[in-house]
Amino acid sequence: MQPLYKSCYPLDQRCYDDYALTEDILMEHASMGMANYIRANFKPKTSVLIVAGVGNNGADGIVLARLLQSEYNVKLYIPFGVRSVMAEVQLERVQCLDIEFVNNLEEADVIVDAIFGAGLSRELDERTRRLIVEMEKLAGFKIACDVPTGIDMDGNPFPMALFADVTITMGALKECLYTDMAKEYVGEIICVDLGISQEKYTIGFKSNAYLLEEDDLKLPTRKRHNTHKGNFGHLAVVAGEKEGASIMAGLAGLRFGAGLVTMVGEVQSSLPLALMEDIALPQNTTAIAFGMGFSEFEDEIVEDILESEAPLVLDAGVFSNEIILEFLEQRDREIVLTPHPKEFVSLWNMTIDSPLNIAILQANRFEKVREFCSVYPNVTILLKGANMIIGQGEQFFVNPYGNAKLSKGGSGDVLSGLIGALLAQGYAALDATLSGSLALTAGVKNHQGSSYALLPTDLIDEIALLEPN
Repeated sequence: MQPLYKSCYPLDQRCYDDYALTEDILMEHASMGMANYIRANFKPKTSVLIVAGVGNNGADGIVLARLLQSEYNVKLYIPFGVRSVMAEVQLERVQCLDIEFVNNLEEADVIVDAIFGAGLSRELDERTRRLIVEMEKLAGFKIACDVPTGIDMDGNPFPMALFADVTITMGALKECLYTDMAKEYVGEIICVDLGISQEKYTIGFKSNAYLLEEDDLKLPTRKRHNTHKGNFGHLAVVAGEKEGASIMAGLAGLRFGAGLVTMVGEVQSSLPLALMEDIALPQNTTAIAFGMGFSEFEDEIVEDILESEAPLVLDAGVFSNEIILEFLEQRDREIVLTPHPKEFVSLWNMTIDSPLNIAILQANRFEKVREFCSVYPNVTILLKGANMIIGQGEQFFVNPYGNAKLSKGGSGDVLSGLIGALLAQGYAALDATLSGSLALTAGVKNHQGSSYALLPTDLIDEIALLEPN
């Protein structure tokens, strides 16, 4: 996993104060990172149009023009002039070279967006909006310098942004690149250094947010031979009125290593042969999955779950019922919550003394998960979305691997089953949630069918084929 930062300006400043680096040196390396990407992916003499803004992001683009000018067919467009000291310096340098300046957007194989980068705190003006619209019409491959123009510090288009194929960000990864709202705009994200290793660049600036990587997945293992089903836990999945949801969760849990899975309740459906059934929680239950498929809750089963000490994953219907308050009071219990945005809003409005709606949540996902975790530090929460955010106490993680294939009823039930299976096998709540979410997205990645065709049962099958890192 890699650390995420709200802002990298303090890290840049420490480079000046502690390492005797200059703004010029950092800028040179930032642009070299972009140049090296272009060299690795586009043949010499490819046409490159660089659109440079008035400040230091524009200065990065001007440096890039100087670095590429002898190898590529470079054209530099500076639509609004330059204002920052460094932009003026870099412009003076390129004017000494044989670089073609243009007065309008032109088609090119590569389009570099160096208009505005990180730290945008005001709405784009009308001229910049029109420029972005015109850039979108160009067919070339689009590279964003640091952050696509228009994405603000909270990761929202303000009010619009450029769609990039690749974002080459500088120094360290930024939270704003990993919001749901930014995901459509950033494309592939690549981080380049600024003339000093990332370890040195970030040392002393501890982050409490991390980007998960594929090799952070810790699959359950069965290395010992002299074992039996009881060694791998017993997951109890409580069946709601929509029994298919709990059945999919149960199958996912069994597929992900739980030794036993029991459907709890008076199940009317014919169960797969591998799933057991009971009307009450089995005595040897080691984890419980509850909420999927529920709209009404019987007091008896709720009391049984509350009295159990087994780790618990809660999903779906439980977030719209005040029984969730009783579970949240169990401060010594391992509890995982897996709401989607609408469910999170319902949960929030029952627990936090400030109103929330989906639009505000989606524009402030990191902030709202942090606020919730500050009130309930004992709980592990996974906020579903294009980029899942996982929080516990003061630790936060982003799983960036979600995609549209998961936009299908039942995907969340599979996720609950995966997390429940790991809880049943003895994983701590945070570890179970991290690996459960990564297993889900790894299964999606490996699915070979059409983007619209994935079934939850397909996803469960893919889980069986995951290989240890």
